[in-house]
Amino acid sequence: MPRGRSDTTMSRRYDGVTLRRGPDEVIVEEPLAIHLDDTLVATTMRTPGHDFELAVGFCFTEGLLAGAPVITCRYCGTGTAVDTEFNVVSVDTGGRAPAPTPRLGPATSSCGLCGSTSIDELADRLEPLPAVAGPSLDVLAAAPDTLREAQGLFDTTGAVHAAGAFTADGTMTVVREDIGRHNAVDKVIGRMLLDDALPATGLGLAVSGRASFELVQKAWAAGFAAMVAVSGPSALAVDTARRAGLVLMGFARDGGGNLYAPLDGGPVPPPA
Repeated sequence: MPRGRSDTTMSRRYDGVTLRRGPDEVIVEEPLAIHLDDTLVATTMRTPGHDFELAVGFCFTEGLLAGAPVITCRYCGTGTAVDTEFNVVSVDTGGRAPAPTPRLGPATSSCGLCGSTSIDELADRLEPLPAVAGPSLDVLAAAPDTLREAQGLFDTTGAVHAAGAFTADGTMTVVREDIGRHNAVDKVIGRMLLDDALPATGLGLAVSGRASFELVQKAWAAGFAAMVAVSGPSALAVDTARRAGLVLMGFARDGGGNLYAPLDGGPVPPPA
């Protein structure tokens, strides 16, 4: 059977004076090999669970599907699901997707672009987002708190990131957790793709960590109107959001945040 998402281990808790031994919950991290039409395209470290969404979301946000529909998604591809310990997922388009180019190296749970040869190639394949009104500034600023309330796995382990898609009124529609920030986003986008809910026009994407380039690029690829992060963005993430027409807020906490895109004007509704 597939492994759980957390595991119990023993640790010693230091309280400033003494060490006390007791059980502790830690997050499970295992490799996932992603195949597209029988070609290995990536290996990423992830938290088991929602593996099909992760594989489909990755293929979509990396531009590997190129509009081709996903026909099936299954475990194995190199053996039975049990033989591969549920750590290999095959996405099948019946050969309709272009012949995929495998990544140059394995990915880690912390980096969504390992082995990519050109950041510009990822951005150049995407069209600017339509100028539609998305969530208001108040809704954007509150989204990370709403996301936090849905982070059950974080409550258990304290060691995972989260991503959530939310509506203009702040309702979270899809929330996923994973040890990797980009994995959590890919799981959200993969679920929406499988539900025929892309592009995410008018919706927002909340992430529990920083706003890096790869996360902004994924939000752009999925068609989100806005993205909000608990921490700050990178300079490249800001430039990419402005290029995309994606509303980007960072340091969202205590009812406020820093708005990085659009720099002036734009489709963001004013605070209530």
